[in-house]
Amino acid sequence: MEELAGLLRIRVKKGINLARRDSLSSDPFVVITMGTQKLKGRTVENNCNPEWNEELTLALKHPNEPVTLIVYDKDTFTSHDKMGDAKIDIKPFLEVHKLGLQELPDGTVIKRVLPTKENCLSEESRIVYHNGKIVQDMILVLRNVECGEVEIQLEWIEIPGGRGL
Repeated sequence: MEELAGLLRIRVKKGINLARRDSLSSDPFVVITMGTQKLKGRTVENNCNPEWNEELTLALKHPNEPVTLIVYDKDTFTSHDKMGDAKIDIKPFLEVHKLGLQELPDGTVIKRVLPTKENCLSEESRIVYHNGKIVQDMILVLRNVECGEVEIQLEWIEIPGGRGL
């Protein structure tokens, strides 16, 4: 078995102005993939501004593997309709963790990440020390769709005896 570097918890908070795929609304759910890992969130029915507020956790073996978020509209009798996708750029977040920062004042901004064509950010994202943990809030603009954003938060979970980053 491969040794883990740690766990990456992704809090999928909410969708904002998601595309309508059914006649009146959509029934969105999120799928997050990294390598062979594929995590599916719960469906929120009839809502283009869903509040998921759920945590999906990836086992980090190869920190350079891309992390992708895809939003689908759940359909009962046909295949699910894709409602856009986004790349989650975890590199700045992992770089901050390698610094080994601890015991910072709550709310300390460690790093600011600006939107680029590559990272799918809709606005500046901050990596912050909050409640004894380093977290990064981000709003991702969905690609390959006419509209929609997804708000998420990254958090690193150390594994006792893990190899670290």
